[in-house]
Amino acid sequence: MMKNGKKDMSDKLKLKGHMKAFMRWPLILSVLLIVLNLLVYYISIKAGIVVSVGILIYVGIAVVVLRCHRPFIVNGLIAFANQYDTLEKRILEELALPYAIMDMNGRMIWSNKVFAELTGKDQFYKKNVSTVFPDVTADKLPVADKKETAEISTRFGEKTYRISMQRVSLGEVVAKSELLENSNRNVSLIAMYLYDDTELKSYIKKNEDNKLVVALAYLDNYEEALESVEDVRRSLLIALIDRKITKYFSNFDGLVKKLEKDKYFLIMRQSSLEALKEQRFHILDEVKTVNIGNEMAITLSIGVGLNASTYIQNYEYARIAIEMALGRGGDQVVIKNGNNITYYGGKTQQMEKNTRVKARVKAQALKEFMSTKDRVVVMGHKITDVDALGAAIGIFRAGKTLGKSVSIVVNDPTKSIRPLIAGYVNNPDYEPSMFVDSEQAKDMVDNNTVVVVVDTNRPSYTECEELLHMTKTIVVLDHHRRGSEVIENAVLSYVEPYASSACEMVAEILQYFSDDLRIRNMEADCLYAGIMIDTNNFTTRAGVRTFEAAAFLRRSGADVTRVRKLLRDDLKSYQARAEAVRTAQIYREYYAIARCPSENLDSPTVIGAQAANELLNIAGVKASFVLTQYNNEVYISARAIDEINVQVMMEKMGGGGHMNIAGAQVKASPDEVERMLKDIIDQEYQEENTK
Repeated sequence: MMKNGKKDMSDKLKLKGHMKAFMRWPLILSVLLIVLNLLVYYISIKAGIVVSVGILIYVGIAVVVLRCHRPFIVNGLIAFANQYDTLEKRILEELALPYAIMDMNGRMIWSNKVFAELTGKDQFYKKNVSTVFPDVTADKLPVADKKETAEISTRFGEKTYRISMQRVSLGEVVAKSELLENSNRNVSLIAMYLYDDTELKSYIKKNEDNKLVVALAYLDNYEEALESVEDVRRSLLIALIDRKITKYFSNFDGLVKKLEKDKYFLIMRQSSLEALKEQRFHILDEVKTVNIGNEMAITLSIGVGLNASTYIQNYEYARIAIEMALGRGGDQVVIKNGNNITYYGGKTQQMEKNTRVKARVKAQALKEFMSTKDRVVVMGHKITDVDALGAAIGIFRAGKTLGKSVSIVVNDPTKSIRPLIAGYVNNPDYEPSMFVDSEQAKDMVDNNTVVVVVDTNRPSYTECEELLHMTKTIVVLDHHRRGSEVIENAVLSYVEPYASSACEMVAEILQYFSDDLRIRNMEADCLYAGIMIDTNNFTTRAGVRTFEAAAFLRRSGADVTRVRKLLRDDLKSYQARAEAVRTAQIYREYYAIARCPSENLDSPTVIGAQAANELLNIAGVKASFVLTQYNNEVYISARAIDEINVQVMMEKMGGGGHMNIAGAQVKASPDEVERMLKDIIDQEYQEENTK
């Protein structure tokens, strides 16, 4: 029985490949000997007989040896295969690289010894991988038919690991299984490898920390501050400021070089910049503390550039950043990291500059650009308001003074500006082409046209963005702080955040534009109305130059009574504004949030802005936000008095404006927008309470 069993086993187990060919060599050699024997018979029959006997003896011995030793050879191969498989498993288990297997849901199945020792878990730990590595969530795992591999960096203990996960398809192995019926050929597992990147990350961090950072620092109101100090003390004030700035940055291993009387060049490591970020650039507040009798506190603006491919590009980044900081009102830090821009500071109102030199220079530059072109096209922002329209009419008068063809782009006049526009329609003193829509404007604009943008500096906010790409001569006149999105190809950009309105800026420009410029009464009314609306009847952001501009317009023929009649609301608008105020809620003690109804209203966004102004009259309210749903978007009107910077808050929602007057447009439901707004208020509230 035993022999028969062995025989059966030998018959079932058959060799293949190279081993099979090797075992057949005796038989092949026997064939060769038989052929040789035939040749011997041809030479000598007696010799052939002798050789034949020898061959028979050889073949008999070979067959006996082969049959007797074949089971031992097969068993030896089986033993070797078993030992090899055991060795392979042992090598995998004792692999120095931490290794584990999971199912497609992230549940652990098995891990090698190194992985088990590293994590402190059993080799057959059956819980989800997220219980070991919280960063490895379900969305990070390789998914069938989407991604075969996935990598994630995580911190475990005191080391940093790069976790590499690869989806392994079992394929036919599972399909041919005798234990699983109707198994899916797409059954997969996840192989997870851990690579210790601690040292690599350390070197990368050191390299990042030692990168060169270039910065420019400007004193915002240097001249104005010096004028408020006695002559004998001015040199002392300058010395104290220089010492304050130099000492501050030297504490962070920064090098300071004074370029001009109010300009500094800074070089530091990136690690120093990170430390400054943690302190939220306390130097902005420290500079303000320098006081030796100066009535005006000095403010500082800093522009930082980093992570460019060259040092020259870093400097260019810093230059762009400082321009943005100054354009946003100063007293802040702007960091340009590639295409990413970060803001710090900007919590105080910019000091108004009393000098009009800049306005005079910009007026002359505007005149030169207009003189060299045949046509002028003026446009404001979408949903043109009174300020944008008034500023556009002011530019219209400037162009007409030079004898140019001037058109104003207004697509859908809202109810708030229709009374103003009505005076120019069918008026023999004005051409029918004074007001055009976007399509008509596109037919007008070419390289011989000046496009003047008023009351906005964002290309996406303009009435017709396509016009900006149809000519090389673009002028921007705006009073809103600059954001990340700006009109970059403007030949003349006059952005003054201290100004109350675009109408104020245009009124100043008109005074220096030409000696023979004469503003008509109706035009002066529109400019005056724009200032009134944006200052909330001269109660918000109204400075000395605001009243001077208003005085100039009054002398030019503006009438307060006519303007008041033009700006009166109808009953529905008044009721909507009152409803917004009535339903307002106070959030976090100081923030008023309301929703303005938009049904059956022609200009609900204007009503929302008016409601936001009204809410500031409530005692204890530091900032107000009114949400108005219009054209499948939610318009946010944000207002503040002095303590809250609503511009920074609106920038987080894709908008902008001024410190005390800002807004945003969000494509979402009112509930979602309100939730987003409350999250931003929560952040602001926490920052205020942690100071």
